[in-house]
Amino acid sequence: MKNLNVKLFAVLALTGACASTFAAEVPASFDPKKCAIDYPKASLMNEEQGTTSASFLVSADGTVTDSKIDKSSGFKNLDKALIKGLSGCKFKPGTKDGAPAQTWTKVDYAFKLD
Repeated sequence: MKNLNVKLFAVLALTGACASTFAAEVPASFDPKKCAIDYPKASLMNEEQGTTSASFLVSADGTVTDSKIDKSSGFKNLDKALIKGLSGCKFKPGTKDGAPAQTWTKVDYAFKLD
């Protein structure tokens, strides 16, 4: 009987591990090659560079429904360019419990001059 209890425990432990995998929330993502973020002309002329951190609320169909700047690059034009560029981008929807769902996703974008 002792051996049966060990096997039953192992099966229950594996079942619990699988269930927790599906219960996780996975944030939305995007392909940077398919999303254009234009460097603002004024920022180019003023040689502005920096990293903007933003959050995007992405619906279950992959469209952006809300956005906010979490940390500014220090230049409003660069921050606005990120929001504008990614708000029009099609995301791969995030998931909750394995199904497409509305989720927040964070993006850090570095504006650099070559």
